[in-house]
Amino acid sequence: MNTIIKVCGMTEADNIRNVDVLGVDMIGFIFYPKSPRYLYQIPRYLPTLAKRVGVFVNETKENILMYADRFGLDYIQLHGDESPEYCRTLHSNGFRIIKAFSIALPKDLLAVSDYEGFCDYYLFDTRTARYGGSGQQFDWNILQRYTGSTPFLLSGGINPYSVKALKEFHHPRLAGIDINSRFETSPGIKDVERIERFLKELGKAPATNYKL
Repeated sequence: MNTIIKVCGMTEADNIRNVDVLGVDMIGFIFYPKSPRYLYQIPRYLPTLAKRVGVFVNETKENILMYADRFGLDYIQLHGDESPEYCRTLHSNGFRIIKAFSIALPKDLLAVSDYEGFCDYYLFDTRTARYGGSGQQFDWNILQRYTGSTPFLLSGGINPYSVKALKEFHHPRLAGIDINSRFETSPGIKDVERIERFLKELGKAPATNYKL
């Protein structure tokens, strides 16, 4: 399975290093102060193999520029109410953009088409009352109504027991999956062995079909 694997919400240097060498494709850092996985300082180790993703919620463009430079970010993930124009501006300045959308009902896909051409990937997550993940899974069948051209990452409650469901889920624009809280020992600290087993069960190959 040549699927992009993104591990999000990492905070501690040795833990980041141990996940980086597993062959995951992206490691995400959350720059949202209200998140329990908020990264407030540069860890001693940053990924050298996986791409670095900065996760922001309704952040100013100036602060995003600062974080992108300081952490050497490869992708900007926008997890708030950012407009298509906001994404267009960042994208036109050379940033690779992942725009997150919260999904609970088919109507939640209606706004996605407004972002076509301004994002490299979408990320479809479970709708919650607050910004950020819930650790819960939404009905993936809703995504069969998505007919856009932008590839997407699947998120929301994916856990070590999701392998069978992931292998059975098919969509022409599915590019990869995003894992977070269900692979943790505590907020921001990932269970490396759990991730390694998950990758093996998934049949994850080291390379992907998508140009990262």
